[in-house]
Amino acid sequence: MLNVARKVTGSHLQRLAMIDVRQSSLAQVRFNRESTERQYALADEAARLGWDRERIVVVDQDLGISGRDAHAREGFKALVGRVCCGEVGAIFGLEVSRLARSSADLQRLLELSALTDTLIVDADGIYDLHDFNDRLLLGLKGAMSEAELHILAGRLQGAKRAAAARGDLRFPLPVGYVHDEDGNTIIDPDQEVQAAIGDLFAAFERTGSAYGVVGAFKDRRFPKRAYGGAWAGELRWGALTHPRVLGVLANPCYAGAYVFGRYHSRRTVSPDGTITTKIVELPRAEWPVLIQDHHPGYITWETYLLNEQRRQANDTRGGRRPPREGSAVCQGIVRCGACGASMTTLHRREGSYYECGHSRADHINTPACRSVKAPVVDELVARRLLQTVTPQEIALALAAADDVSDRRARASRAVELRVERARYDAARAERAFHACEPENRLVARSLETRWEQKLTELSEAEAELAEQTAPALEPSRAQIEALARDMPKLWAAATTSEKDRKRLLRALIADVTITSQPTGRELQVGIRWRSGASEQHTIQRPKTRAEVVRTPAEAIELTKRLASQPNTQIAEQLNAAGLRAGTGGLFAAEHVQWIRWRHKIPYPMSWAQDGELTVRQIAQRLSVSDGTIYDWIRNDKLHGRRGPGNRLYIPFGPEIEQDCHQLIANSVHLPTETKIRAAGGAV
Repeated sequence: MLNVARKVTGSHLQRLAMIDVRQSSLAQVRFNRESTERQYALADEAARLGWDRERIVVVDQDLGISGRDAHAREGFKALVGRVCCGEVGAIFGLEVSRLARSSADLQRLLELSALTDTLIVDADGIYDLHDFNDRLLLGLKGAMSEAELHILAGRLQGAKRAAAARGDLRFPLPVGYVHDEDGNTIIDPDQEVQAAIGDLFAAFERTGSAYGVVGAFKDRRFPKRAYGGAWAGELRWGALTHPRVLGVLANPCYAGAYVFGRYHSRRTVSPDGTITTKIVELPRAEWPVLIQDHHPGYITWETYLLNEQRRQANDTRGGRRPPREGSAVCQGIVRCGACGASMTTLHRREGSYYECGHSRADHINTPACRSVKAPVVDELVARRLLQTVTPQEIALALAAADDVSDRRARASRAVELRVERARYDAARAERAFHACEPENRLVARSLETRWEQKLTELSEAEAELAEQTAPALEPSRAQIEALARDMPKLWAAATTSEKDRKRLLRALIADVTITSQPTGRELQVGIRWRSGASEQHTIQRPKTRAEVVRTPAEAIELTKRLASQPNTQIAEQLNAAGLRAGTGGLFAAEHVQWIRWRHKIPYPMSWAQDGELTVRQIAQRLSVSDGTIYDWIRNDKLHGRRGPGNRLYIPFGPEIEQDCHQLIANSVHLPTETKIRAAGGAV
């Protein structure tokens, strides 16, 4: 240590000596123990320089955390906080660059140390930030440390890329593959593993979705290779999950391809200033290394591309609406004509519905957004599909498709010639660059720029050609013609699933738009075909359950006119007039009774025989409640008969009336006022 007596003062010794202990990864903590012990030994160096043991603080919370940024380093944050408070006299480390690998974080710490008169101590000496030479030296060390990381990473990554370009870089293989004695990639000899992987791809081919594959494996196990931990390298078996299926389907290794650089780490800054690093998957055109037929595959590269298209078609996050199970054949392609939003399909007990989400949203006032029963729309769309798909229409469509195929072939040929020209120009630019003398940098730089430009044009042309020549999920001409001949039979077949019907529908129909009025039963259904043609149809909403079972208005009017007759006779006349109840059957006495109650049609009083009174009349005459009369009837103290309309008629002569007054007088439940009124009525 140089100039120790001059730089370490009593003011520094009265404050804390912070010992920064850090390793960049857990592997370094586990295997590079000598470096960790050297850092802990800096506490003895602080004691030798004069600090008391109780003033020496070891900061080792950052063991196993990279110093690339300070976001995840709690120890570094605590160190900076104590420096800002003036509690630190010196910071000890093996080398200054280990405090922070980022120049921004290191320079911030050095600036704060200069403001609080904090020393920096490493194996090369003691640095006082008030000294310009020390500040300059520490700045150079920080910049060189960051450059060192870049150079080392460039060397390591360059070696890895060179090995990967040859297909020789080894990395953990997915389940189903192993390395042989010579380091080659081969299919796992375990036949159970082979069968599981093969059945996964077969299930996806059959079901067309990752969730369908999970359902096919609900009673089976699936292998998984353990990486790290006590089971490192061993094969484990467990339930197959949806993310696992997507990972297998998206892995090009199963198609016999060797890929390097498929994923890339990307750092982002959140609004609160937090820096996060996440792994993103690059597009296939940006993969640095892609070697096809590198090793045996479970599927071909063409099948891999087809599976990729099917997975993308199933991704609803991008606005796609793949066909699902369920009876609503227009599910996913129905739009609301009032607001333009996609309509949701709801499956209820009474059937399926197409419903606009805006009809339930409080913040959007769209009264025309309504729900509609799915069968009434599906019937119209299916009928138009079957009417359109005829052999004559298919012949015209195939003729138009032939024209499109010819134009596409000519366009592809033009792109092929463009690729050939771009490849020649790139090779010519490369030869010109290599023919230039290296010392003539003025010319070499121009030739290098020209070479890079030609390579960019070549890559763009190749990407365009790959896009045009990519295989598509299109049926053959013979399949289309056979489909036209058997379309009605195929649509109505019991073996045709709802998902297959939806696929047939979407092959020709792009979307369906439903426009309804806030009131009324009229619906406007617009069908847009994939050919670009569109048509408009008007249909009626189906009747609701209440409307279906509603009694005809003619029956209600006839019941009002015949109100003086008994219910049985009214029912007979309703049936004789050819009227039917809401349920579709004949009218009965109970139906007429319901009509009387629902529409407030009174019963005539003339149905009572001589000497008979109703319950209400007797209660009024005796000054008691109707409940008292009903209680006497239940206890056989009064007797009556049921007349038309189920009304009670009770014989009420003088003797029965006297007995009723006696019941009132002897009752222990009736209040005194009631007894007085009843007695007064008897006088």
